[in-house]
Amino acid sequence: MTTKIKVSKAKKSKIKDVDFENFSFGSVFTDHMFECDYVNEKWENPAIRPYEKISIEPSASVFHYGQAIFEGMKAFKDDNNNVFLFRPNENFERINKSAIRMSIPQIERNLFFSAVEQLVNLDKDWIKKGEGKSLYIRPFIVATDYAIQAVASQNYKFMIICAPATLYYTKKLRVLIADKYSRAASGGFGYAKAAGNYAGQFYPTNLAKKSGFDQVIWTDSNEHKYIEEAGTMNIFFRIDNELYTAPTTDTILDGVTRKSIIEIAKNNGISVNIKKISVQEIISASNEKRLKEIFGTGTAAIVSQVSGFQYKDEYFEVKDQNDSYAELLKTKLLNIQTNQSKDPLGWRYKI
Repeated sequence: MTTKIKVSKAKKSKIKDVDFENFSFGSVFTDHMFECDYVNEKWENPAIRPYEKISIEPSASVFHYGQAIFEGMKAFKDDNNNVFLFRPNENFERINKSAIRMSIPQIERNLFFSAVEQLVNLDKDWIKKGEGKSLYIRPFIVATDYAIQAVASQNYKFMIICAPATLYYTKKLRVLIADKYSRAASGGFGYAKAAGNYAGQFYPTNLAKKSGFDQVIWTDSNEHKYIEEAGTMNIFFRIDNELYTAPTTDTILDGVTRKSIIEIAKNNGISVNIKKISVQEIISASNEKRLKEIFGTGTAAIVSQVSGFQYKDEYFEVKDQNDSYAELLKTKLLNIQTNQSKDPLGWRYKI
């Protein structure tokens, strides 16, 4: 089943005005957007229309109480111009998981998939082929009650916008392991893709950037002893010839790319240990020359390697590896996403 969506096409495309070889991630948007409102306890009037400003009152609940969630997913184009989503069911399930935690009405499967498929199909010319190129898809929901009352909103707006994407990071990253600030606390909503989770990390990340680092590796809020995430990415460590990554908890986002990298690694004979890993373990492995690689994973970042990390006042370099697991796993992932290789686990979703 598909949901009937009213479609109003843009009179003129902006695509010819875009230099696809020179733009910043998330700064250029396609010709159309999807919009749907939750009123009278149901989602109503789904529509695709030209990308433009929206009108919303200053008393809207989202501005005052931060009731907002989002997703990040991608569409890819193969050599024959076929278009594929990558594991969209994971995004559908996660947006509803986030919705439940933030007291937001869930999205029906038919509505979510109909909206994504029709919007991507309409703007498929914006999906370019080549290394790291794709269409980034941003579904999001915001609270729209026009009243500054500290309660869950009764009305919401569900929207989807799309942006052509290229490589998020073009170089290896220098990271700072946090020993004061935390991204999320146990019992909170760190596992949800809620807007506030990201706003709260901007300040410590900016402090790290002023000191010459690209991102922060977050540690647990109780002791600042255990590794959690890195910036907007899940984080992996290669010690000897094994990969280590933290288990997902209520403070760690259950990344789709993280899940995929774990499966690809196992299918290629790489041992993956999903366990709590302390900062001291990473430092000891580095001092013993056993720490071979660190890399982050995420929808936007894909697989991003780390060149070194600092904890307190000591910096630790991560040397290049001739048999890089990060490079191998990134290539395997991209080949599946762009239909360059077999898809044994059925992750591609053809539009």
